[in-house]
Amino acid sequence: MSLHHDWDIAAEASMRVVTPPARLSAKQKAAVIVRLLLTQNLSPGIARLHPQLQADLARTMAQLGPVNRATLAQVVQDFTAELDAMALIAPHGLSAALSLLEPHLSPQARDGLRAEAEAGDQTDPWARLNTVEVARLAPLLMSESAEVGAILLSKLGVAKAAGLLAELPADRAEMIAHAMALTATVTPAMVARIGDHLLGQLRAAPQSSFRASPVDRVGAILNAVNAGLRDTLLGGLEMRDAQFATEVRRAIFTFQHIPKRVEPADVPKILRRVDGNTVTRAIAAGMESAKITVEFLLENMSRRLAEQIRGEAENMGKIRPDEGEAAMGAIVFAIRNLEEEGEIRLIPPED
Repeated sequence: MSLHHDWDIAAEASMRVVTPPARLSAKQKAAVIVRLLLTQNLSPGIARLHPQLQADLARTMAQLGPVNRATLAQVVQDFTAELDAMALIAPHGLSAALSLLEPHLSPQARDGLRAEAEAGDQTDPWARLNTVEVARLAPLLMSESAEVGAILLSKLGVAKAAGLLAELPADRAEMIAHAMALTATVTPAMVARIGDHLLGQLRAAPQSSFRASPVDRVGAILNAVNAGLRDTLLGGLEMRDAQFATEVRRAIFTFQHIPKRVEPADVPKILRRVDGNTVTRAIAAGMESAKITVEFLLENMSRRLAEQIRGEAENMGKIRPDEGEAAMGAIVFAIRNLEEEGEIRLIPPED
């Protein structure tokens, strides 16, 4: 009886023995944390790591084996302690720093740093491609194969990929979207080589000193001059370069273009950006020179406001041409600003 009693006490004591946490390397601790996040259906964001680091993580996890409760608790405690002690995370590498600072840099500093980052940063090429603006990436989608274009879109953030796709002609965008179905078997090594190739293409492309195209720059200038001078300059351009003049005409946006280029639902948003007296002067001036635009604007605001503005405009009588053009120009300026801010989207001009 005593023997059985002693055995029970020993068994109970052995069950109360706490297994000490295992000693893990930094890589093993990272693998434990990633595995824990995956069990909770949380994305650890490992796709942003260099492919070699992703491979190291996979191999470490494969060799990890069972992890007891004490070890898991210790790893989580160490991980959360590091997070608590971390007050700020600086960007990793020049490309990441440039992505953070780019909106606040001058064009000259931005272009110089971009060239330096692309030449000297030896990290994942896709991380660098994600920092490149849409205007520089768009030509790659036109010159490379549809399959390469599909991989490029797949490796970029969703917002940037959508912006790129929107810049393409409809048939090209459809071709690249369909090519995504052919990328399921592409190996990580091939994706890395494609990233290096695309980055090399960007380095080889000459850098422009201007963000806007020549057509857009001339169009913006002609938007700001009076109608008489604009027509004279366009006539001169047509004599020198008819094709360039045609493209500039398409880039020009004036008060008369509003009914064909502005969505009716955007009219209230546009007019809220312009002083009320300026809107009234623009309507008064447009009653003679741009009747279709005036009716378009009045029809797409509240009836009470439209009646009030129409009455005030009619009471103003004849507006001086320079005052009328300035008022109409203020509305055009508000439309351009809203378009640049992404608040509205203009209807493409007709050919």
